[in-house]
Amino acid sequence: MEMGCDGGTIPRRDELVRVKKKPEAKDKDAELAFKWRCCTITQEILQEPIVVCHLGKLYSKMALIEALLDRSTLPEGCKHIKSLKDVKDLKLTVNPEFKKDEDKREGSLDNRAVPYICPVLGLEMNGKFRFVAVWSCGCVFSERALKEIGTNTCHKCTKPFENDDIVIINGIDEDLEIMKQRMEIRQQKK
Repeated sequence: MEMGCDGGTIPRRDELVRVKKKPEAKDKDAELAFKWRCCTITQEILQEPIVVCHLGKLYSKMALIEALLDRSTLPEGCKHIKSLKDVKDLKLTVNPEFKKDEDKREGSLDNRAVPYICPVLGLEMNGKFRFVAVWSCGCVFSERALKEIGTNTCHKCTKPFENDDIVIINGIDEDLEIMKQRMEIRQQKK
């Protein structure tokens, strides 16, 4: 005996219409947390000392040194780094709310508290706010603090700097173009 569409059954919509499966939307917060908490080379949680390259990408210094010794492990996006002179040690401000134990859970990035904050405004360095590093001294603070104070003196160590010294950390595509130009200016000054 054949069953189906004989008046006794009511087909559901998904049985009649083929629906395209929607691609899973990337979790923006998780992606941001990953970019701001993990080394560009190893994809593991950043280990101090932390360095930034001319383009604003973050690295664990030890992972970068190992990648520079064995260039085959250096990702394509990091080929602009030829030596340790192409990165800057960062002076980060520790977030008093952050507890290191949260990192102990394997593979999880806890978004509740982040390890570093802006020393001027207290904003968390989690990707929701834009952060900058001053190449000449390595100090890090929020872009908002840079704009609000509006001086060319570092807020943290009081050393003078020029606009070309500002590196936007984990910037967007347009920022990368500016960072490439500033990288060339810094390299010409050497």
